[in-house]
Order: sequence, then C-alpha cells, then structure tokens
Amino acid sequence: FRNTDGSTRIRALWDQSIAGNPPEGYFLGTEYTQDQINAALQADTFEQRMELVPSTDVTGHGTHVAGIAAGNGRASGGLYRGVAPESSLLAVKLGSPDPKGFPNTIELMQAVDFSVRYALEHTVPLVINLSFGNTYGSHSGTSLLETYLDYVSNLGRINIVVGSGNEGNNGGHASARLASLESARIEFAVGNYESSLSIQIWKNYWDDIRFQLTPPGLGTSFKIPNQPGSWRFSFGTTQILVYYGLPSPYSLYQEIAIDLLPRRDYISGGVWFFTAEARSVIEGIIDLWMPAAAIRGTATQFLTPTTETTLTIPSTAGNVITVGAYDSSTNTLAPFSGRGYTWNTGQVKPDLVAPGVDITSCAVGGGYESRSGTSMAAPFVSGSCALLMQWGILQNNDPFLYGEKMKAYLIRGARQLPFSVSYPNPQSGYGALCVSSSLTFV
Repeated sequence: FRNTDGSTRIRALWDQSIAGNPPEGYFLGTEYTQDQINAALQADTFEQRMELVPSTDVTGHGTHVAGIAAGNGRASGGLYRGVAPESSLLAVKLGSPDPKGFPNTIELMQAVDFSVRYALEHTVPLVINLSFGNTYGSHSGTSLLETYLDYVSNLGRINIVVGSGNEGNNGGHASARLASLESARIEFAVGNYESSLSIQIWKNYWDDIRFQLTPPGLGTSFKIPNQPGSWRFSFGTTQILVYYGLPSPYSLYQEIAIDLLPRRDYISGGVWFFTAEARSVIEGIIDLWMPAAAIRGTATQFLTPTTETTLTIPSTAGNVITVGAYDSSTNTLAPFSGRGYTWNTGQVKPDLVAPGVDITSCAVGGGYESRSGTSMAAPFVSGSCALLMQWGILQNNDPFLYGEKMKAYLIRGARQLPFSVSYPNPQSGYGALCVSSSLTFV
C-alpha cells in the first residue's frame, strides 16, 4: 500500500479501538494522518513504528481485503497485484466492544460517515468496501442501518459495495409458509458446549401466528406469549429469554427474539423445536435466523435449513452493490455464498458475483496468503468501481458514473455462469463481474 518512493497511499487511518484522538466530530478511537503514517514507515525499528502508529491488524482480514482491491503486488513482482493498485486509501478499523469481537451498528455507520465526509471535503470519488455482515435483522432491507446506507448511496460520486456473507450452506436459516389453521414444526440442534444461542423469528405483524418452544427431552412446551413484552423461562441448564416485539417506525415487520443462556457453563444440547400455529394469516410467512456460523458451533443449526435468504446484513440494503462469491477456477457457485432474495420485499440480491475461493492477497507481516469468502469477492468489485470511476469521473468520460448508474454498468456487463439457467437468480444475481463487458456498449 505504498507508492514507488516508499510513501503510503493511505490518506488517513481511523482505528476505533485505540482511545485517544478521534477524528473531529466523533467520540471514539484515534485518527492517524498520512504524515504520521509516513513518519512511522521511516522509523528505524518496528518498536519505533508501533510507538508512532500503534494500530495493527490482528486477524489479517482487513489487510487481505485491501490487497485484493488495491494492493500494488510489488512483493510478488506484480503477480498478486490488486484491482486498482494506484488508488488512494482510507482505512477504518472498527471497534470491538462485543466479547466475540464484532463491532456494532453505530461504529459501522460512523465509519461510513467519516469516509463520506472525507471524500466531500477533498472532492474525490469514493468507493466504500464493506466486507462485513451479520444475521441480526429482518433481511428485508428496511432496518435503520440499511436505510442509512441507501441514503448514502444516493449521494454524489459514491459507491458502496457489500459482500453477501458466508451463510449460504451453514444451516442458520429456516422458513415456513402457513395458511390459516396450519401448523409447522421447525427443529434445530444445539451442539455440546454451546455457551449461548440467539434465534430471531420474523413475520408480518398482521399475521396471527402463535409459537411454542420445546426443549430436548421435555414433554411440555413453553408457550411464547402473544403480546409485546419480555419473559424468562428455565429448563435444565438453560435460561430462555423471550422478547416479543412490535413493528418499528421504519419497518412493517415483527421480531420475536429468543435467547438461550446458560444457568451454569453451557446451554442444554440436543434437538429443540418450535411449533408455529397459524390462527388467521394473510401471507403466513415466518423466517428464523441464528447468529453467523463463525460465532456458533458447527453442530448448532436448523435440521431442515433454507439456503435462500441467507444474505447477511447490510448486504440486503437496496442501493448498495451486493456481491456473492463463485469459484473462478471451476465456474461454480461458492457453497458458502449468501443467497437472496431479500426477505418479504423480494429485491434481487446479490447483484452479481465475483471470485471468492482461494484468493491470494496480502498477509500481515509481509508476503501473501489465500482466503475464501464473500469478503474476498467484494473488493474485486470495489476495485473495479474505482477504475470505472477513474475512467468516468476523473477522465471525464462519464461524470455521473456512481450510485445506481454504476450498478447498471456492472449488471449489463455481468457474465452468465454455467450453474444458472435463468437470470437474475438468488445465487448469482445477474452473473459474474466482467468490467470489459461493462464498457463494451459505451
């Protein structure tokens, strides 16, 4: 991420996890300027560098993603060069107050806001890469975060690219559709040594559907009260917390949240199940999501999972460019790739797919490593957007090449893949990234 003279291409680095000197107008972390980063690069020892700019990438995820989008490939003689290897960079390391290390929505929104303000102040085009997502929400594109990203996407000279997540084949989603007076049984396994588990049920508020939860080995069920509020039950080594929600000012939909918490060390393992009973319904749609596979055991999953509508949030936002993953060596869908469409609203997501299997890019400490995920697919598209914005905006071939127009360019150029027979589809959207075809019609 350096120029040929050794200076950094990073214009600013905001590390939200290091308290001290946040950017003006924000309340957490520390911002390091380009001059400070250059001073650290010129220091004699690693210790001196860390004293000047102590921010580090402890997982290698951000480094790998940035390398795909914009690495210069110099350490490999150009072999592993990123898509836009001369672009300037803004870097934001999200804070991690959660014990499992996942930032919250506020930190992500502040990171986006910081990037947008920087681009406006310095009058430069901006591509925001979000190789980030979670499963909490209705997956309909209507949450506060998704609405915010839609708003930002409509600002001038900005594109937001989001990976569709890695929940496609991980058993974390189940669904049913009921007519009035029908019922459904939805089973899920809890593995041994699971310290907690949360499950969200989402439905239309106007559908009268009642739920019961049956723990393993117990003859009776816990009836979930059909009214707003919070309740607590106990079974064996498990506390069961229930939150029965209402629609919000920005969403039509209703959440019923269930948290399984340990009374001692672990929650009760085995097969649990929900019973859903439809009293009077119009649509009768119910969907259930667990947390992302990365934060639950591999044995904990729905026994009859639904692979569609496994997009992570915020890839469900309507105006962002949502990217799934495919294996470019075999032209097959990556089995982990999060799939659409959005829940209840039926928006086409992902918009397209990009390579996301065994991608070689920068490693922390030097050299290269291979990783897989839609986190790796998204920066292929982000780098491509940067090149297209350079061609369109900076070189004055199309000064309005951003937002929905950028998405239209990418969709028009998308290459059809052999595993899909119709387009768009929930697996690959409109096809695979192909920038040269996006420009063929210009």
